[in-house]
Amino acid sequence: MGVEWRVRAIRGATTVPENSIEAIREAVHELLDELEAHNPLDPDEIISATFSATRDLDAIFPATIARERANWSNVPLFDVQQMHVEGGLERCIRFLIHFNTPTPHARVYHPYLRQAKRLRPDWSLAEAALPSIQSH
Repeated sequence: MGVEWRVRAIRGATTVPENSIEAIREAVHELLDELEAHNPLDPDEIISATFSATRDLDAIFPATIARERANWSNVPLFDVQQMHVEGGLERCIRFLIHFNTPTPHARVYHPYLRQAKRLRPDWSLAEAALPSIQSH
């Protein structure tokens, strides 16, 4: 009997202190470092990654920064503008990554960093104690 592969998704978010290439680059790398540290993903198994940014961030595309990472050059990446909601979190970058995995029931760590932790306070408390996806 073969391995049963499934499609899973990981969400994450962070914020930046200012709308600059340097600040966005630092935040995106920090977010993806956290993603990879807790979810040992093989970029060849990533189906796609969609990044959103709030309307106050336009210095650089987050996907351009992700493309700079080792082994991410062939990952399909896409940027969109986050819908504006009055009172919503400002200078925020989010991602939604779909990937294939042979361990469909493993826990997934969803990184929410900086001010974005307030978007999912339930996850930031609960996930600290959970094991991440196991390497295969």
